[in-house]
Amino acid sequence: MNILLKELSSYCATEEPVPLPAGLPPVDALLPEMLPDAIRGYVMDVSTRQQCPPDYCAVAAIVALSGVLGRKALLHPKQNDKDWVVTPNQWGALIGGPSAMKSPALKAMTFPLEIIEADLREKYENAVAEHEFDSEIIEMERAAAKRSAKKKTENGDREGARQELRKVKSAIGPGKLGRLVINDATVEALGERLNENPNGLILIRDELAGWLAKMNFEEYAADRAFYLECFNGDGRYTYDRIGRGTINIQHCNLSIVGGIQPSKIAPIVRGAVNGVGDDGLIQRFQLAVWPDSLNGWHWIDRPADVYRKERYLEIFKYLHALESNDATGEPICLHFTTEAQLTFINWMEELHTEVLKGELPSILASHLLKMPKTICGLALLFALIDGEHDQVGQDSTDKALAWASYLRSHAERLYSVVSDAGIAGANLIYSRRDKLPDPFTLRDVQRKQWTGLSDNRSVFESLEVLLDHRYVHEREFMGPQGHHKKEYHWNPMLLSNGARE
Repeated sequence: MNILLKELSSYCATEEPVPLPAGLPPVDALLPEMLPDAIRGYVMDVSTRQQCPPDYCAVAAIVALSGVLGRKALLHPKQNDKDWVVTPNQWGALIGGPSAMKSPALKAMTFPLEIIEADLREKYENAVAEHEFDSEIIEMERAAAKRSAKKKTENGDREGARQELRKVKSAIGPGKLGRLVINDATVEALGERLNENPNGLILIRDELAGWLAKMNFEEYAADRAFYLECFNGDGRYTYDRIGRGTINIQHCNLSIVGGIQPSKIAPIVRGAVNGVGDDGLIQRFQLAVWPDSLNGWHWIDRPADVYRKERYLEIFKYLHALESNDATGEPICLHFTTEAQLTFINWMEELHTEVLKGELPSILASHLLKMPKTICGLALLFALIDGEHDQVGQDSTDKALAWASYLRSHAERLYSVVSDAGIAGANLIYSRRDKLPDPFTLRDVQRKQWTGLSDNRSVFESLEVLLDHRYVHEREFMGPQGHHKKEYHWNPMLLSNGARE
């Protein structure tokens, strides 16, 4: 028999509950006009057919396109100060539940990368075959030159012998296999691949959780530092390893995109807030989007829009084939037009004025201060997609700044998992109260393994919110085995006055 020790009631039975606040801050919706026309159609087509938020498709497309562009084109955000130059690589995260269609969206939007890499493999294989033929021919030429040189040597003509041997050129190697995508690699191997592909690479992870979790381990501190350097896209990095020797990476340019569940990213964000991982890694995921779930679902079975898909593919091919106009082979460098420059300056001044007031959470302020690189990269990418080759115009800049407002709302939702974690959990427990016994225990909730409620601490914080808002009261018992036990009872006025869903 359970013995009631005390009833820890935060309200009287006649007190009405205080409505719970919303679990997550609202986010802006992705609007089609925020995308260049050449990719807009396919983004929306995939979103409709797969019934996933268009945000996932748009971010996957932008990160992939930015990775293909790489260092081919750069932007000087200032007209006279050439020290500030932006490389348009981007880091994106698709945040959502396990059934949010993140992986299908990622696969659908990155298919052009597979096509381009298949073409690169074919060219490399052809080059290897040609190299083998050339090597055989050169071996025969070398043998002939040796015979001729031997005769001249026997006749005392040493200089003539040297001339014969100089005629034979060494075989030029087939080069390195061109790459765009990497899924998993040690930093040493990644560094070598970046040297082979100085335009940059794209790290695509179906699940970012494993990669981010690994970066939090102390033994991966050096790896973490390397990835932090890769965000800017124009830094150099040198490391020394036994067996590999010294590797000097001239251009650390990496784009990153992948999916992650809210429950997996929440502890990483908490670590950044609490100082455990407060080096700006999570803030570098500037294109982190956490859209609202779709309200409904219905059967859709139609083929992809062939015209829009082909147009989308052509943009990838165009950016991949883009070459510098400079005889030196250096990247193309663009500036804003006069009108676009003024627009960008106004935005920059507003951004820094707000941050300097010191009223924002530090993690959000850090995130926003990294946003100028993101916005410049987006403006440059949009300009090139729209056919602008000399300057970044007003339309491309306006689209990029529309992303600034949109991305900020998603960043605020992301960082709310620290300040509003208990509120989100309380809403979830209340919405699924019919799945719990009445009364219920903390353990009853934890066993459900609901999103964000998989550990005792998060469940406890959520129950505290329910107590504070008079949704439940708790009783403490001593069970048959002498163990103290708390159980939670719903406020009966929730049923009499109607539930807040």
